[in-house]
Amino acid sequence: MTETTHSQDHVGLTDMFASRRYFGKFEAITQHLLRVAGVMEAEGQVAKHEVKALSVYLMALTYTFRALSMKYLLVGRDTGRFFGSLQMDKRDSGFPVAAELLTMANDAQQARSHLANIPSEEELKNEMVRSIIGDQKVPTKLQFALSQRLYYEEILKGDLFWAQNDPECVWLGTVAEDRRLFQVHWAVYDSQINLPVIYLLEVEDTGRTALPKDQRRWPEVQAHLMAQSLGALKLLTIAKGFDQDFDDLHPKRLRRIHVGPMYSSAFTEQTGPLREVLAEAMAPKGQDWALAWTTETLESERVVEERAGWFSTVERQIFALDPFSGRGAETGATMTQRAIILPQRPFQVLAERNPPGFADVRKFVVSDSGSVLRY
Repeated sequence: MTETTHSQDHVGLTDMFASRRYFGKFEAITQHLLRVAGVMEAEGQVAKHEVKALSVYLMALTYTFRALSMKYLLVGRDTGRFFGSLQMDKRDSGFPVAAELLTMANDAQQARSHLANIPSEEELKNEMVRSIIGDQKVPTKLQFALSQRLYYEEILKGDLFWAQNDPECVWLGTVAEDRRLFQVHWAVYDSQINLPVIYLLEVEDTGRTALPKDQRRWPEVQAHLMAQSLGALKLLTIAKGFDQDFDDLHPKRLRRIHVGPMYSSAFTEQTGPLREVLAEAMAPKGQDWALAWTTETLESERVVEERAGWFSTVERQIFALDPFSGRGAETGATMTQRAIILPQRPFQVLAERNPPGFADVRKFVVSDSGSVLRY
């Protein structure tokens, strides 16, 4: 994609009220996603340990949006300096562009020094009161200083969703005396599509030392998986590469979850049925959105033995590919499940219009009260 196309697809939220509505919308969406994950677990679609890992990343997204909302709290106001505005992908994802997360990671490295040069929250608030009462002026510059203080404090708390979220290893149990089962999970913010992508890998370990305690293998596994975390790579390619590179680690199931795109008649310009549904729904503020959620799954079907040297053999996985419509080789996955999360009003219009291609899409209808219904 050319730079010109990128600039046309990315837009800055320069209006303060629009910016606050945008962050408020995502604050609500991430909370809905946590509840949807719970419904998926109750239905047996995902396991408890998978929901636990997903919840970590969904909460991290919440904290990331919260930090960015503090950074851009006074966008569009005269703060005495040019500070820019949040750049979002209006065409493909509806999420902030990846550069926002890269900048935030850099800010996190320097947060303590920035905070040392900003007065405390109490001092700033006292100054605001004196400015309002004594000078009878809106203390915009002081408000801006406070917003930046809150931003740096938020990112110092940690647990945010970064551009790269390194693999973590969780013990799931023992398959046999010399075979342990682990979950390895990690996530990235895909810079090509500006979307969070979460990976969940279940792997059997036949090494002498348990994987997370192995000072040789674990750093190699982390580096390998992060290097392979590209949306353009099929799951089959990622899993087979892992299987070949680590003789005593056996990938049994790999999942990749794309969170988004987010569609909103107020903020995005995507084409297709969902845009028309949202336009027709004319939902009240805060409910004019829909979020796609796509899960790709690759599972090991059987194991074969291969010779490794003169006297030993190693296990290699044969992965099951989607048997329907001959699309397995094309998708590189055992199955691909699509879902959409949306409020009641847009769902009603979607159900009435019933556009082609949505019959096999799972629909989760959410409400402000916290209920989640699946259709």
